Amino acid sequence: MARLMTRLSLLAAVLVLVLVRSVAIAADEPTAGLEAKITKALGDWQVPGLAIAIVKDDRVVLAKGFGARKTGEPASVDADTLFAIGSTSKAFTAATLAMLIDEGKLAWDDPVTKHLAGFALYDPAVTRELTVRDLLCHRSGLPRGDALWYGTGNDRVEILRRVRHLKPDSSFRSKFGYQNIMYLAAGEVTARVAKTSWDDFVKERLFLPLGMKSSNTSVTALPAGGNAATPHSKVADTLEPLPWRNIDNVGPAGSINSNVNDMAQWIRMQLGNGEFEGKRLVSAAAIDEMRSPQTIVQLSPDIKARFPGTKFLAYGLGWMLRDYKGRLLAEHGGGIDGMTSQVALVPEEKLGVVILTNRGGTALPSALSHHVFDRFLKIAGRDWLAEDLSAQNETERKTKEAKTKLEASRAKDTKPSLPLEKYAARFTSELYGPATVTCKEGKLTMDRDGRFAADLEHWHYDTFRAKYQDKAMEPQLLTFELDSSGKVAAVEIPELGRFKREEEKSK
Repeated sequence: MARLMTRLSLLAAVLVLVLVRSVAIAADEPTAGLEAKITKALGDWQVPGLAIAIVKDDRVVLAKGFGARKTGEPASVDADTLFAIGSTSKAFTAATLAMLIDEGKLAWDDPVTKHLAGFALYDPAVTRELTVRDLLCHRSGLPRGDALWYGTGNDRVEILRRVRHLKPDSSFRSKFGYQNIMYLAAGEVTARVAKTSWDDFVKERLFLPLGMKSSNTSVTALPAGGNAATPHSKVADTLEPLPWRNIDNVGPAGSINSNVNDMAQWIRMQLGNGEFEGKRLVSAAAIDEMRSPQTIVQLSPDIKARFPGTKFLAYGLGWMLRDYKGRLLAEHGGGIDGMTSQVALVPEEKLGVVILTNRGGTALPSALSHHVFDRFLKIAGRDWLAEDLSAQNETERKTKEAKTKLEASRAKDTKPSLPLEKYAARFTSELYGPATVTCKEGKLTMDRDGRFAADLEHWHYDTFRAKYQDKAMEPQLLTFELDSSGKVAAVEIPELGRFKREEEKSK
Protein backbone atom coordinates (compact mmCIF):
# COMPACT_ATOMS: atom_id res chain seq x y z
CA MET A 1 0.00 0.00 0.00
CA ALA A 2 2.82 2.40 0.89
CA ARG A 3 4.57 1.52 -2.39
CA LEU A 4 1.33 2.27 -4.32
CA MET A 5 0.94 5.62 -2.57
CA THR A 6 4.53 6.50 -3.45
CA ARG A 7 3.93 5.65 -7.11
CA LEU A 8 0.75 7.74 -7.15
CA SER A 9 2.61 10.66 -5.58
CA LEU A 10 5.37 10.41 -8.21
CA LEU A 11 2.78 10.23 -10.98
CA ALA A 12 1.00 13.28 -9.60
CA ALA A 13 4.30 15.16 -9.42
CA VAL A 14 5.10 14.28 -13.04
CA LEU A 15 1.64 15.40 -14.14
CA VAL A 16 2.08 18.72 -12.33
CA LEU A 17 5.48 19.21 -14.00
CA VAL A 18 3.99 18.41 -17.43
CA LEU A 19 1.10 20.80 -16.80
CA VAL A 20 3.41 23.59 -15.63
CA ARG A 21 5.67 23.03 -18.63
CA SER A 22 2.66 23.06 -21.00
CA VAL A 23 1.41 26.33 -19.51
CA ALA A 24 4.89 27.84 -19.82
CA ILE A 25 5.14 26.76 -23.47
CA ALA A 26 1.65 28.11 -24.18
CA ALA A 27 2.55 31.43 -22.57
CA ASP A 28 5.62 31.62 -24.77
CA GLU A 29 3.64 31.03 -27.99
CA PRO A 30 3.62 34.15 -30.21
CA THR A 31 -0.18 34.03 -30.45
CA ALA A 32 -0.75 33.71 -26.68
CA GLY A 33 -3.13 36.46 -25.58
CA LEU A 34 -3.39 37.84 -29.13
CA GLU A 35 -7.12 37.22 -29.48
CA ALA A 36 -7.89 39.17 -26.31
CA LYS A 37 -5.67 41.97 -27.60
CA ILE A 38 -7.59 42.10 -30.89
CA THR A 39 -10.97 42.06 -29.15
CA LYS A 40 -9.93 45.04 -27.03
CA ALA A 41 -8.52 46.84 -30.07
CA LEU A 42 -11.87 46.67 -31.87
CA GLY A 43 -13.44 48.71 -29.09
CA ASP A 44 -10.52 51.11 -28.73
CA TRP A 45 -10.33 51.77 -32.47
CA GLN A 46 -14.12 51.74 -33.07
CA VAL A 47 -13.85 49.04 -35.73
CA PRO A 48 -16.98 46.86 -36.06
CA GLY A 49 -15.28 43.71 -37.36
CA LEU A 50 -11.90 42.25 -38.25
CA ALA A 51 -10.47 39.00 -39.59
CA ILE A 52 -6.84 37.91 -39.39
CA ALA A 53 -4.72 35.06 -40.68
CA ILE A 54 -1.09 34.40 -39.77
CA VAL A 55 1.17 32.07 -41.76
CA LYS A 56 4.46 30.74 -40.37
CA ASP A 57 6.64 28.10 -42.04
CA ASP A 58 3.92 27.28 -44.59
CA ARG A 59 1.39 26.64 -41.83
CA VAL A 60 -1.66 28.74 -41.00
CA VAL A 61 -1.20 29.25 -37.27
CA LEU A 62 -4.24 31.49 -36.84
CA ALA A 63 -7.29 32.29 -39.00
CA LYS A 64 -10.14 33.88 -37.13
CA GLY A 65 -12.76 36.60 -37.20
CA PHE A 66 -13.71 39.10 -34.49
CA GLY A 67 -16.59 41.49 -34.00
CA ALA A 68 -19.62 42.13 -36.18
CA ARG A 69 -20.24 42.04 -39.89
CA LYS A 70 -22.54 45.04 -39.38
CA THR A 71 -23.04 47.28 -36.36
CA GLY A 72 -26.21 46.52 -34.44
CA GLU A 73 -26.68 43.10 -36.01
CA PRO A 74 -25.83 39.70 -34.48
CA ALA A 75 -23.92 38.11 -37.38
CA SER A 76 -20.25 37.71 -36.43
CA VAL A 77 -17.14 37.93 -38.57
CA ASP A 78 -15.37 34.62 -39.08
CA ALA A 79 -12.44 33.43 -41.19
CA ASP A 80 -14.76 32.97 -44.20
CA THR A 81 -16.30 36.46 -44.09
CA LEU A 82 -15.68 38.38 -47.32
CA PHE A 83 -14.15 41.86 -47.30
CA ALA A 84 -12.91 44.19 -50.02
CA ILE A 85 -9.11 43.88 -50.00
CA GLY A 86 -8.61 47.12 -51.96
CA SER A 87 -5.12 47.88 -53.22
CA THR A 88 -3.64 44.68 -51.86
CA SER A 89 -5.10 43.44 -55.18
CA LYS A 90 -2.16 45.12 -56.92
CA ALA A 91 0.20 42.26 -56.06
CA PHE A 92 -2.21 39.88 -57.82
CA THR A 93 -2.05 42.02 -60.96
CA ALA A 94 1.75 42.05 -60.81
CA ALA A 95 1.66 38.25 -60.46
CA THR A 96 -0.50 37.86 -63.58
CA LEU A 97 2.13 39.71 -65.62
CA ALA A 98 4.92 37.68 -63.99
CA MET A 99 3.21 34.48 -65.13
CA LEU A 100 3.06 35.70 -68.71
CA ILE A 101 6.70 36.79 -68.50
CA ASP A 102 7.60 33.30 -67.26
CA GLU A 103 5.90 31.97 -70.38
CA GLY A 104 7.94 34.28 -72.62
CA LYS A 105 4.88 36.19 -73.84
CA LEU A 106 6.13 39.61 -72.74
CA ALA A 107 8.90 41.26 -70.71
CA TRP A 108 8.97 43.69 -67.79
CA ASP A 109 10.57 46.33 -70.02
CA ASP A 110 8.33 45.95 -73.03
CA PRO A 111 6.81 49.28 -74.15
CA VAL A 112 3.17 49.40 -73.06
CA THR A 113 2.16 50.42 -76.58
CA LYS A 114 3.50 47.08 -77.85
CA HIS A 115 0.56 45.41 -76.12
CA LEU A 116 -2.03 48.22 -75.84
CA ALA A 117 -2.50 49.74 -79.29
CA GLY A 118 -3.76 53.32 -79.06
CA PHE A 119 -2.71 53.78 -75.43
CA ALA A 120 -1.44 57.33 -74.86
CA LEU A 121 -0.48 59.68 -72.05
CA TYR A 122 -0.40 63.48 -72.00
CA ASP A 123 3.28 63.61 -73.00
CA PRO A 124 4.02 61.72 -76.27
CA ALA A 125 7.59 61.07 -75.11
CA VAL A 126 6.31 59.31 -71.98
CA THR A 127 3.82 57.35 -74.09
CA ARG A 128 6.74 56.10 -76.19
CA GLU A 129 9.00 55.23 -73.24
CA LEU A 130 6.47 53.85 -70.69
CA THR A 131 7.11 50.16 -69.96
CA VAL A 132 5.16 47.37 -68.31
CA ARG A 133 7.50 47.77 -65.32
CA ASP A 134 6.63 51.49 -65.11
CA LEU A 135 2.92 50.64 -64.85
CA LEU A 136 3.59 48.68 -61.65
CA CYS A 137 5.93 50.91 -59.66
CA HIS A 138 4.24 54.33 -59.47
CA ARG A 139 6.72 56.49 -61.39
CA SER A 140 4.63 57.64 -64.38
CA GLY A 141 4.72 61.28 -63.26
CA LEU A 142 0.92 61.43 -63.22
CA PRO A 143 -1.29 62.59 -60.35
CA ARG A 144 -3.85 60.08 -59.14
CA GLY A 145 -6.79 61.17 -61.29
CA ASP A 146 -9.03 58.82 -59.33
CA ALA A 147 -12.17 60.80 -60.24
CA LEU A 148 -11.87 59.20 -63.68
CA TRP A 149 -13.05 55.90 -62.22
CA TYR A 150 -14.37 56.43 -58.68
CA GLY A 151 -18.15 56.15 -58.80
CA THR A 152 -18.31 56.98 -62.50
CA GLY A 153 -19.94 55.23 -65.43
CA ASN A 154 -16.65 55.07 -67.31
CA ASP A 155 -15.62 51.53 -68.21
CA ARG A 156 -12.02 50.33 -68.40
CA VAL A 157 -11.65 51.25 -72.07
CA GLU A 158 -12.99 54.76 -71.55
CA ILE A 159 -10.79 55.40 -68.52
CA LEU A 160 -7.69 54.44 -70.49
CA ARG A 161 -8.84 56.59 -73.42
CA ARG A 162 -9.29 59.65 -71.18
CA VAL A 163 -6.05 59.27 -69.24
CA ARG A 164 -4.22 61.00 -72.12
CA HIS A 165 -5.80 64.24 -70.85
CA LEU A 166 -4.40 63.83 -67.32
CA LYS A 167 -1.57 66.34 -66.99
CA PRO A 168 1.56 65.11 -65.17
CA ASP A 169 2.55 66.72 -61.89
CA SER A 170 6.17 65.54 -61.98
CA SER A 171 8.65 64.42 -64.60
CA PHE A 172 8.66 60.82 -65.77
CA ARG A 173 10.49 58.37 -63.45
CA SER A 174 11.63 61.23 -61.20
CA LYS A 175 9.77 60.22 -58.04
CA PHE A 176 7.17 57.97 -56.44
CA GLY A 177 3.58 58.98 -57.21
CA TYR A 178 0.81 56.51 -56.37
CA GLN A 179 -1.30 55.80 -59.45
CA ASN A 180 -4.26 53.43 -59.73
CA ILE A 181 -4.98 53.96 -63.43
CA MET A 182 -1.57 52.61 -64.41
CA TYR A 183 -2.52 49.37 -62.64
CA LEU A 184 -5.69 49.28 -64.71
CA ALA A 185 -3.45 49.54 -67.78
CA ALA A 186 -1.31 46.70 -66.41
CA GLY A 187 -4.40 44.51 -66.03
CA GLU A 188 -5.39 45.32 -69.60
CA VAL A 189 -1.91 44.24 -70.76
CA THR A 190 -2.57 40.90 -69.05
CA ALA A 191 -5.94 40.67 -70.79
CA ARG A 192 -4.56 41.47 -74.25
CA VAL A 193 -1.57 39.13 -74.02
CA ALA A 194 -3.52 36.24 -72.46
CA LYS A 195 -6.52 36.82 -74.75
CA THR A 196 -8.95 36.79 -71.85
CA SER A 197 -10.15 39.24 -69.21
CA TRP A 198 -8.01 40.19 -66.22
CA ASP A 199 -10.82 38.88 -64.00
CA ASP A 200 -10.87 35.45 -65.66
CA PHE A 201 -7.10 35.20 -65.67
CA VAL A 202 -6.93 35.91 -61.92
CA LYS A 203 -9.64 33.33 -61.29
CA GLU A 204 -8.18 30.57 -63.47
CA ARG A 205 -4.49 31.08 -62.80
CA LEU A 206 -4.47 32.21 -59.15
CA PHE A 207 -7.75 31.70 -57.28
CA LEU A 208 -8.40 28.13 -58.46
CA PRO A 209 -4.85 26.72 -58.08
CA LEU A 210 -4.58 28.30 -54.62
CA GLY A 211 -7.96 26.99 -53.49
CA MET A 212 -9.32 30.53 -53.04
CA LYS A 213 -12.86 29.32 -53.67
CA SER A 214 -14.70 32.26 -52.15
CA SER A 215 -12.64 35.07 -53.70
CA ASN A 216 -13.85 37.17 -56.63
CA THR A 217 -13.01 40.33 -58.55
CA SER A 218 -16.37 42.12 -58.47
CA VAL A 219 -19.02 43.20 -55.99
CA THR A 220 -21.53 41.71 -58.44
CA ALA A 221 -20.18 38.28 -57.46
CA LEU A 222 -20.83 38.76 -53.73
CA PRO A 223 -23.31 36.17 -52.44
CA ALA A 224 -26.72 37.73 -51.79
CA GLY A 225 -27.35 37.58 -48.06
CA GLY A 226 -24.14 35.60 -47.68
CA ASN A 227 -21.14 35.82 -45.39
CA ALA A 228 -19.89 39.29 -46.29
CA ALA A 229 -18.97 42.21 -44.05
CA THR A 230 -20.73 45.56 -44.40
CA PRO A 231 -18.49 48.58 -44.99
CA HIS A 232 -18.49 51.34 -42.34
CA SER A 233 -17.07 54.85 -42.15
CA LYS A 234 -17.35 57.81 -39.85
CA VAL A 235 -19.93 60.29 -41.11
CA ALA A 236 -20.13 63.47 -39.01
CA ASP A 237 -18.37 61.68 -36.11
CA THR A 238 -20.76 58.72 -36.23
CA LEU A 239 -19.80 55.28 -37.51
CA GLU A 240 -22.32 54.39 -40.21
CA PRO A 241 -22.78 51.45 -42.58
CA LEU A 242 -22.20 52.14 -46.28
CA PRO A 243 -23.10 50.26 -49.45
CA TRP A 244 -20.33 48.29 -51.15
CA ARG A 245 -18.57 50.47 -53.73
CA ASN A 246 -18.43 48.98 -57.22
CA ILE A 247 -14.92 49.58 -58.59
CA ASP A 248 -14.99 47.00 -61.37
CA ASN A 249 -13.91 49.69 -63.84
CA VAL A 250 -10.48 49.87 -62.17
CA GLY A 251 -10.46 46.22 -61.07
CA PRO A 252 -6.72 45.43 -61.50
CA ALA A 253 -5.92 48.25 -59.07
CA GLY A 254 -8.13 47.02 -56.25
CA SER A 255 -11.43 45.20 -56.86
CA ILE A 256 -10.68 41.79 -55.31
CA ASN A 257 -12.94 40.59 -52.49
CA SER A 258 -11.68 37.79 -50.28
CA ASN A 259 -11.51 36.32 -46.79
CA VAL A 260 -8.57 35.43 -44.56
CA ASN A 261 -8.84 31.69 -45.18
CA ASP A 262 -8.34 32.32 -48.90
CA MET A 263 -5.75 35.05 -48.44
CA ALA A 264 -3.68 32.75 -46.23
CA GLN A 265 -3.15 30.53 -49.29
CA TRP A 266 -1.98 33.53 -51.32
CA ILE A 267 0.50 34.29 -48.54
CA ARG A 268 1.71 30.68 -48.50
CA MET A 269 2.46 30.93 -52.22
CA GLN A 270 4.27 34.22 -51.73
CA LEU A 271 6.38 32.87 -48.87
CA GLY A 272 7.02 29.73 -50.96
CA ASN A 273 8.65 31.98 -53.57
CA GLY A 274 5.98 31.17 -56.13
CA GLU A 275 5.43 27.51 -55.19
CA PHE A 276 2.25 26.18 -53.58
CA GLU A 277 1.80 22.62 -52.32
CA GLY A 278 4.43 21.26 -54.67
CA LYS A 279 3.25 23.16 -57.73
CA ARG A 280 5.05 26.20 -59.11
CA LEU A 281 2.75 29.04 -60.11
CA VAL A 282 5.30 31.86 -60.46
CA SER A 283 9.05 31.57 -60.95
CA ALA A 284 11.31 32.38 -58.02
CA ALA A 285 13.08 34.92 -60.27
CA ALA A 286 9.81 36.77 -60.89
CA ILE A 287 8.95 36.78 -57.18
CA ASP A 288 12.40 38.21 -56.46
CA GLU A 289 11.88 40.90 -59.11
CA MET A 290 8.55 41.92 -57.59
CA ARG A 291 10.21 42.27 -54.17
CA SER A 292 13.18 44.25 -55.50
CA PRO A 293 13.18 48.07 -55.15
CA GLN A 294 12.05 49.76 -58.36
CA THR A 295 11.11 53.26 -57.19
CA ILE A 296 12.75 54.91 -54.19
CA VAL A 297 10.35 56.52 -51.72
CA GLN A 298 11.68 59.43 -49.69
CA LEU A 299 12.12 58.74 -45.98
CA SER A 300 10.08 61.63 -44.62
CA PRO A 301 10.46 62.87 -41.03
CA ASP A 302 7.16 61.16 -40.15
CA ILE A 303 8.38 57.80 -41.48
CA LYS A 304 11.71 58.15 -39.69
CA ALA A 305 9.90 58.94 -36.45
CA ARG A 306 7.58 55.95 -36.76
CA PHE A 307 10.29 53.53 -37.86
CA PRO A 308 13.56 54.66 -36.27
CA GLY A 309 16.60 53.10 -37.89
CA THR A 310 14.86 52.36 -41.19
CA LYS A 311 17.48 52.34 -43.96
CA PHE A 312 15.28 52.36 -47.05
CA LEU A 313 11.73 52.62 -48.31
CA ALA A 314 10.85 51.68 -51.87
CA TYR A 315 8.11 50.34 -54.09
CA GLY A 316 8.66 47.05 -55.90
CA LEU A 317 6.08 45.58 -58.28
CA GLY A 318 2.85 45.44 -56.30
CA TRP A 319 4.61 45.66 -52.93
CA MET A 320 5.87 48.42 -50.65
CA LEU A 321 9.34 47.45 -49.40
CA ARG A 322 11.45 48.47 -46.41
CA ASP A 323 13.79 47.02 -43.84
CA TYR A 324 12.39 46.02 -40.46
CA LYS A 325 14.79 45.01 -37.71
CA GLY A 326 17.35 43.87 -40.28
CA ARG A 327 14.83 41.94 -42.39
CA LEU A 328 13.04 42.73 -45.64
CA LEU A 329 9.38 43.63 -45.11
CA ALA A 330 7.06 43.48 -48.13
CA GLU A 331 3.63 44.91 -47.44
CA HIS A 332 0.64 46.67 -48.96
CA GLY A 333 -2.40 48.34 -47.53
CA GLY A 334 -5.81 48.55 -49.13
CA GLY A 335 -8.65 50.98 -48.66
CA ILE A 336 -11.98 51.55 -50.38
CA ASP A 337 -15.24 52.93 -48.98
CA GLY A 338 -15.70 51.48 -45.51
CA MET A 339 -12.98 48.82 -45.75
CA THR A 340 -9.28 48.79 -44.81
CA SER A 341 -6.84 45.89 -45.21
CA GLN A 342 -3.17 44.97 -44.85
CA VAL A 343 -1.06 42.13 -46.25
CA ALA A 344 2.53 41.93 -44.99
CA LEU A 345 5.38 39.44 -45.40
CA VAL A 346 8.76 38.84 -43.78
CA PRO A 347 10.01 36.35 -46.40
CA GLU A 348 13.25 35.24 -44.72
CA GLU A 349 11.26 34.26 -41.62
CA LYS A 350 8.56 32.60 -43.75
CA LEU A 351 6.12 34.78 -41.83
CA GLY A 352 3.09 36.60 -43.20
CA VAL A 353 -0.14 38.18 -42.02
CA VAL A 354 -3.36 39.41 -43.60
CA ILE A 355 -5.79 41.67 -41.74
CA LEU A 356 -9.18 42.69 -43.14
CA THR A 357 -11.55 45.20 -41.50
CA ASN A 358 -14.93 46.72 -42.27
CA ARG A 359 -14.08 50.29 -41.34
CA GLY A 360 -12.61 52.81 -43.74
CA GLY A 361 -9.71 55.09 -42.90
CA THR A 362 -8.41 53.11 -39.94
CA ALA A 363 -4.73 52.40 -39.27
CA LEU A 364 -5.57 49.34 -37.15
CA PRO A 365 -4.52 46.76 -39.81
CA SER A 366 -1.06 48.33 -40.11
CA ALA A 367 -0.62 48.63 -36.34
CA LEU A 368 -1.78 45.06 -35.75
CA SER A 369 0.56 43.67 -38.42
CA HIS A 370 3.55 45.24 -36.62
CA HIS A 371 2.27 43.93 -33.31
CA VAL A 372 2.09 40.40 -34.79
CA PHE A 373 5.58 40.60 -36.28
CA ASP A 374 7.08 41.80 -33.01
CA ARG A 375 5.51 38.83 -31.24
CA PHE A 376 6.99 36.30 -33.70
CA LEU A 377 10.37 38.04 -33.97
CA LYS A 378 10.51 38.39 -30.16
CA ILE A 379 10.91 42.18 -30.32
CA ALA A 380 9.71 44.06 -27.26
CA GLY A 381 9.40 47.67 -26.31
CA ARG A 382 6.70 49.19 -28.52
CA ASP A 383 2.95 49.23 -28.15
CA TRP A 384 2.00 49.66 -31.81
CA LEU A 385 -1.71 49.55 -31.12
CA ALA A 386 -1.59 52.36 -28.56
CA GLU A 387 0.91 54.46 -30.54
CA ASP A 388 -0.92 54.28 -33.84
CA LEU A 389 -4.32 54.84 -32.23
CA SER A 390 -2.95 57.99 -30.63
CA ALA A 391 -1.60 59.11 -34.02
CA GLN A 392 -4.93 58.41 -35.71
CA ASN A 393 -6.82 60.33 -33.04
CA GLU A 394 -4.43 63.24 -33.51
CA THR A 395 -5.02 63.18 -37.27
CA GLU A 396 -8.77 63.22 -36.72
CA ARG A 397 -8.37 66.12 -34.28
CA LYS A 398 -6.37 68.11 -36.83
CA THR A 399 -8.98 67.40 -39.49
CA LYS A 400 -11.71 68.80 -37.24
CA GLU A 401 -9.52 71.77 -36.44
CA ALA A 402 -8.98 72.45 -40.15
CA LYS A 403 -12.74 72.38 -40.74
CA THR A 404 -13.26 74.82 -37.89
CA LYS A 405 -10.63 77.17 -39.34
CA LEU A 406 -12.23 76.90 -42.76
CA GLU A 407 -15.59 77.86 -41.29
CA ALA A 408 -13.98 80.80 -39.51
CA SER A 409 -12.44 81.99 -42.79
CA ARG A 410 -15.85 82.26 -44.43
CA ALA A 411 -16.71 85.85 -45.36
CA LYS A 412 -19.97 86.68 -43.66
CA ASP A 413 -22.92 88.55 -45.15
CA THR A 414 -21.85 88.16 -48.77
CA LYS A 415 -24.08 87.36 -51.72
CA PRO A 416 -23.56 85.67 -55.07
CA SER A 417 -22.73 88.05 -57.91
CA LEU A 418 -25.72 86.85 -59.93
CA PRO A 419 -29.22 85.51 -59.35
CA LEU A 420 -29.03 81.77 -58.66
CA GLU A 421 -30.64 80.77 -61.96
CA LYS A 422 -27.71 82.39 -63.81
CA TYR A 423 -25.35 79.72 -62.39
CA ALA A 424 -27.40 76.91 -63.91
CA ALA A 425 -25.57 75.50 -66.91
CA ARG A 426 -23.78 72.45 -68.25
CA PHE A 427 -20.03 72.51 -67.72
CA THR A 428 -17.48 70.16 -69.23
CA SER A 429 -14.01 68.85 -68.46
CA GLU A 430 -12.13 67.10 -71.24
CA LEU A 431 -10.84 64.68 -68.62
CA TYR A 432 -13.80 64.13 -66.31
CA GLY A 433 -16.78 64.82 -68.55
CA PRO A 434 -19.89 66.93 -67.83
CA ALA A 435 -21.07 68.60 -64.63
CA THR A 436 -24.60 69.98 -64.70
CA VAL A 437 -25.83 72.70 -62.36
CA THR A 438 -29.61 73.06 -62.07
CA CYS A 439 -31.73 75.69 -60.34
CA LYS A 440 -35.09 74.58 -59.03
CA GLU A 441 -37.36 76.35 -56.55
CA GLY A 442 -34.61 78.80 -55.69
CA LYS A 443 -32.00 76.13 -54.92
CA LEU A 444 -28.95 74.94 -56.83
CA THR A 445 -28.05 71.30 -57.32
CA MET A 446 -25.25 69.66 -59.27
CA ASP A 447 -24.37 66.28 -60.66
CA ARG A 448 -21.45 64.96 -62.67
CA ASP A 449 -22.44 62.87 -65.66
CA GLY A 450 -25.68 61.96 -63.90
CA ARG A 451 -23.84 60.93 -60.71
CA PHE A 452 -22.57 62.51 -57.49
CA ALA A 453 -25.77 64.46 -56.86
CA ALA A 454 -25.14 67.38 -54.52
CA ASP A 455 -27.01 70.33 -53.04
CA LEU A 456 -25.13 73.61 -53.50
CA GLU A 457 -25.33 75.96 -50.51
CA HIS A 458 -23.96 79.47 -50.80
CA TRP A 459 -20.66 79.77 -48.92
CA HIS A 460 -19.44 83.26 -49.80
CA TYR A 461 -19.10 85.42 -52.92
CA ASP A 462 -19.32 83.01 -55.90
CA THR A 463 -18.26 79.96 -53.90
CA PHE A 464 -20.80 77.29 -52.96
CA ARG A 465 -20.52 74.25 -50.70
CA ALA A 466 -21.48 70.98 -52.40
CA LYS A 467 -23.10 68.55 -49.96
CA TYR A 468 -23.22 65.17 -51.65
CA GLN A 469 -26.00 62.66 -51.20
CA ASP A 470 -23.39 59.90 -51.21
CA LYS A 471 -22.33 59.61 -47.55
CA ALA A 472 -18.84 58.53 -48.56
CA MET A 473 -18.23 61.93 -50.22
CA GLU A 474 -16.95 64.84 -48.15
CA PRO A 475 -18.46 68.31 -48.81
CA GLN A 476 -16.48 70.47 -51.24
CA LEU A 477 -16.25 74.18 -52.00
CA LEU A 478 -16.94 74.97 -55.67
CA THR A 479 -16.12 78.37 -57.12
CA PHE A 480 -17.81 79.82 -60.19
CA GLU A 481 -15.82 81.99 -62.56
CA LEU A 482 -17.37 84.98 -64.34
CA ASP A 483 -16.13 86.33 -67.67
CA SER A 484 -15.66 89.99 -68.60
CA SER A 485 -19.34 90.31 -69.49
CA GLY A 486 -20.42 89.08 -66.06
CA LYS A 487 -21.59 85.69 -67.32
CA VAL A 488 -20.70 82.41 -65.61
CA ALA A 489 -17.89 80.92 -67.70
CA ALA A 490 -16.63 78.00 -65.62
CA VAL A 491 -16.71 76.23 -62.28
CA GLU A 492 -13.64 75.07 -60.34
CA ILE A 493 -14.13 71.74 -58.56
CA PRO A 494 -11.46 70.81 -55.98
CA GLU A 495 -9.07 68.05 -57.13
CA LEU A 496 -10.78 67.94 -60.55
CA GLY A 497 -9.95 71.39 -61.85
CA ARG A 498 -11.77 73.74 -64.19
CA PHE A 499 -15.02 72.76 -65.94
CA LYS A 500 -15.81 75.14 -68.81
CA ARG A 501 -19.31 76.17 -69.66
CA GLU A 502 -20.29 74.13 -72.71
CA GLU A 503 -21.31 77.15 -74.76
CA GLU A 504 -17.64 78.25 -74.87
CA LYS A 505 -16.70 75.18 -76.91
CA SER A 506 -18.69 76.34 -79.97
CA LYS A 507 -16.97 79.72 -80.17
